[in-house]
Amino acid sequence: MAEPRRPRAHRPTVAIVGAGAAGSLVALHLTRTAARRSTGVDIVLIDPADHRARGVAFGTTDDQHLLNVPASGMTALPEDPGHFVAWRHREDPDAHTDPYDFAPRRQWSRYLDETLEEALRGALGEVGVRHVRKQVVGVRRTDTGVALRTADGAEVTADAAVVAPGLPAAGHSWAPPSLAASAFFVPDPWAPGALDVVRRDRAGLADVLLVGAGLTMVDVAFSLTDDRNRADRVVHAISRTGRLPRPHAPRPLLAAIPDISDWGSTLDEVRVEVERHVAEVAATAGDWRPAIDGLRFRVQELWSRFSDEDKLRFLAEDAGRWNIHRHRMAPSSTTRIAGLREDGRLQVAAARVVDAEPLPAGGLRVALSDGTSREVGWVVNCTGPQTDLRLLGNPVIDDLLRERGGASLATADVGGLGVRTREGRLLASDGEADAPLWTLGALRRGELWETTAVPEIRVQAAAIARDVLDAVAPLPRRLADGRLVGGHHPVARPRDPLGLPLSTTTEAAAAYNAGLERVMRLQDGAEALLRRATELDPGFALGHAALAMLGHEAGADADVKASLEAARKAVRQRGDERERSLVDVVGLRVKDVRRTGAEALMNHIAAHPRDVLAVSAAVPTIAFSGVTDVQQEAWDLVEGLAPAYGDHWWYISLLAFTRQDQGRFEEAGLLAESALSCEPSSGHAVHAQTHVLYETGQHEPGRVWLDHWVAESGRGASHRAHFSWHAALHELAIGDTEAVRRRYYSQLAPPDVCGVRALIDSASLLWRWRVTTTDWDGAVADALPGAPAVFSGETAPPPVEPVLAAVDAALLTRPQTPFVALHAAIGLAAAGETARLDALARQCRRSSDAILRGTVATVCDALGAAAEAQWGRAAQLIEDVLPTLVRVGGSAAQREVVEETLLLCLVNDGRAADAARILNARLDRRPSPLDLRRQVSLQPVRHPEAAASLPGVPS
Repeated sequence: MAEPRRPRAHRPTVAIVGAGAAGSLVALHLTRTAARRSTGVDIVLIDPADHRARGVAFGTTDDQHLLNVPASGMTALPEDPGHFVAWRHREDPDAHTDPYDFAPRRQWSRYLDETLEEALRGALGEVGVRHVRKQVVGVRRTDTGVALRTADGAEVTADAAVVAPGLPAAGHSWAPPSLAASAFFVPDPWAPGALDVVRRDRAGLADVLLVGAGLTMVDVAFSLTDDRNRADRVVHAISRTGRLPRPHAPRPLLAAIPDISDWGSTLDEVRVEVERHVAEVAATAGDWRPAIDGLRFRVQELWSRFSDEDKLRFLAEDAGRWNIHRHRMAPSSTTRIAGLREDGRLQVAAARVVDAEPLPAGGLRVALSDGTSREVGWVVNCTGPQTDLRLLGNPVIDDLLRERGGASLATADVGGLGVRTREGRLLASDGEADAPLWTLGALRRGELWETTAVPEIRVQAAAIARDVLDAVAPLPRRLADGRLVGGHHPVARPRDPLGLPLSTTTEAAAAYNAGLERVMRLQDGAEALLRRATELDPGFALGHAALAMLGHEAGADADVKASLEAARKAVRQRGDERERSLVDVVGLRVKDVRRTGAEALMNHIAAHPRDVLAVSAAVPTIAFSGVTDVQQEAWDLVEGLAPAYGDHWWYISLLAFTRQDQGRFEEAGLLAESALSCEPSSGHAVHAQTHVLYETGQHEPGRVWLDHWVAESGRGASHRAHFSWHAALHELAIGDTEAVRRRYYSQLAPPDVCGVRALIDSASLLWRWRVTTTDWDGAVADALPGAPAVFSGETAPPPVEPVLAAVDAALLTRPQTPFVALHAAIGLAAAGETARLDALARQCRRSSDAILRGTVATVCDALGAAAEAQWGRAAQLIEDVLPTLVRVGGSAAQREVVEETLLLCLVNDGRAADAARILNARLDRRPSPLDLRRQVSLQPVRHPEAAASLPGVPS
């Protein structure tokens, strides 16, 4: 009997067909998104399973069956990558938990179920979830949504439905009839109790044949060779190639994401580029895995370029090789498999099943394609899911593909791998996507290929949650004339990437959005696209305002005065409250960036937190100086935006940078990886990861990873010089100053780098290089006669004068922010410009800004004293100012140049023990060959053997 139809005024119902991992993730993100929007919704999970969050992948009860992704990659919440790791720790506080653990699969299903339950409690009654334990056998459209027919003849009506069947059932079309009909054949090892009968068999033949050598085989081999089984059992695994899944690395490695813009669109072209990419990464990083992991971020785009013929060729010729490298074994599983093979309990061969005949005492004699045969008690199908959904016999999928009224609700994609969709919404056979039906995961394999792992499914689930709620319970919308109307109103303005309305034409909005996305990714070319938007619509106030803001705040090529005037004129004629507010903010920022402009910007963000352009200008990053020099206030600003952005990759990138600034490096790294998995070109995420690598002493991996990113995905980065500076810091920390020299001349020297970037990156690098290496040995020799020269043969850094010549004089004489003023002082000190340094100190003391008057002016005095060899005074001034140096802004890595200066001053002043204490504290915090060399040079008597063993130290 059909459920009674409810009036439209009641809160909408969303049905989810399937309560496994995919369906439960959709329910979780629907719950969270609805709660953020204060939107009421009822969710109905329809699945005959006893428990939600299980299904084929996670329904196992065997703790030997491990995830093939580390715990850090298995969070259900992209914005909280440590969520699963933290849950595991709460579950068992006494157990050692690590982000790189490979947890039991059934543990993850319990985690997902509890996370959904927690989200429901947090929704405070706005969301309801119920589990209907029935099988759906049919789907039909209704006037108000969809009706789902269950196996008992009942119907569940809903405003929208998500089809989330999970992985298809195992396919065994390869099995000859003589095998398929045998009672000793296990066609689906994941069927409840399927392996129990094999374990209990103590009388028949002990050996078991496993057909397939992938991850399913690994799990089944463990289940059939443990203590619950006969000790005389040998497991025989066969596949077409006999290749086993490759192992995960023993420690986490950063993905090397390639730039695929010029890789072509045919399978043959992509094969060549993939081979090159893997070879290059393996040569530089010493491991092939970062290359494959980086490709994972690009696979869906590459797959979309292929013709149907190339996709089918890939399935036939390349899929097996890809799968064994992409879907890897946990390190512990690799060790166990090796042990089974060494003990002779697991034998692997390349062969196919040709025939099978029953044996008199039970079991089978199986003939193989290599001419051999195996006498076994059982044959278990481990070949994995059926690839063609048209052969599954799944009643829901069959009904979706069935033609009715001249069209079917869904159409099969290439080779029956999945169904066609428009961003997850089912495409009918007539090409329309207007039915309120969505899908995700395995049913999108035909259009995405890589779509069955949790990292991909959780992103799809979050996107579907937003789309479904936009369809069934859309938020109110504003028309071009300013009227607020219901969400279902047919006409409304275009929107920006975060959903905010734009008072302009569709064409101008498209150009504006493309420019804004470049700002979000820290890519070049944003101003050209924004300018194009104003050309398409001269009355587009926000386009003019954005140009003025980028010109004033980020040094973009824009006429700030003219753009601001055009914005003011346009917004008077056409613009909503947000647009008028932003135009006012830009005007105030141009007039008074640090007081009234900062206050106006923060007030604007409070009212419009999803205004990406405003938030970009407010948060201190590579591109913008931000609105505050107080570190805690910057942190509070970013963290306070969480409800507005949720799991958006741009916000996660900013949060990653905040976390590293807080010294929470593990969390920052996980957040950066999460953001990059959604947007591989996110410059903010890469910036956060570079700081994590430096602050944790991963200098060689950091240099290699950064070099790859700058050459690949970072080719269009708008601040490539800063990433090159980070790579140079790694090289300096390693002690490879010749590499620093090559990098400086190729990536950091004028005219390639000029303006404020030359001052902040290039000049500071040259000064740091000098005080940490070439000036060090002389200082130590005077303080500690007989100490080893740890930088023997070092030549001086390049001259700093060309860098200062490439900088606007106003940056050196009248810097507007403490951060720029600090670097102006360093640049002048490096050039020996003591008179100009004194003048800068006087200019700072005349400022109304307390940080310029106090902190920066004191650093100027200290650098001037050092230039005159007044080492004691210089050291004292720096020691006095270090506790408050954080107020000037920037990162710890950037401010560290002042501490480097202090170390040299201390040694020159005869305070080698104090310098050694600072270096010891650093080395306790992070490894650094450079710091170790300097530390040893300060303790020659106690550590002569250590000094003699260091690179560059004469023995």
